[in-house]
Amino acid sequence: MSKQAAPRRVAENEALAVAAMIRGSDRKLNLVAGLIRGKKVGQALNILSFSKRAMAVDVKKVLASAIANAENNHNLDVDALIVAEASVGKSMSMKRFATRARGRSSRVVKPFSRLRVVVRQVEEEA
Repeated sequence: MSKQAAPRRVAENEALAVAAMIRGSDRKLNLVAGLIRGKKVGQALNILSFSKRAMAVDVKKVLASAIANAENNHNLDVDALIVAEASVGKSMSMKRFATRARGRSSRVVKPFSRLRVVVRQVEEEA
């Protein structure tokens, strides 16, 4: 006897990709994720390709993974996909120490973030 398959976390016309450990703060990542919410995937990839923000590289990788999941795993039409959801959350934070003057030290926090991208297939209005 084997375990039952886990139920889908998203609807039948949706696909999902998650990046759990993106190096950078959630506030900076959310600024980039806000640029692509609700856009068509072609337009979203274009926006991320020409964005000056460093986080756009990681967001583009996760979006490309969500598109590939939609095409290969769920048989969805790539041309009819939109970015339904791009949610950002905190992950762990590495704590480090930096030396300071007069024998003191201070804490350096290196945050990590998670990104969840859901793409949805929509019917074209004629």
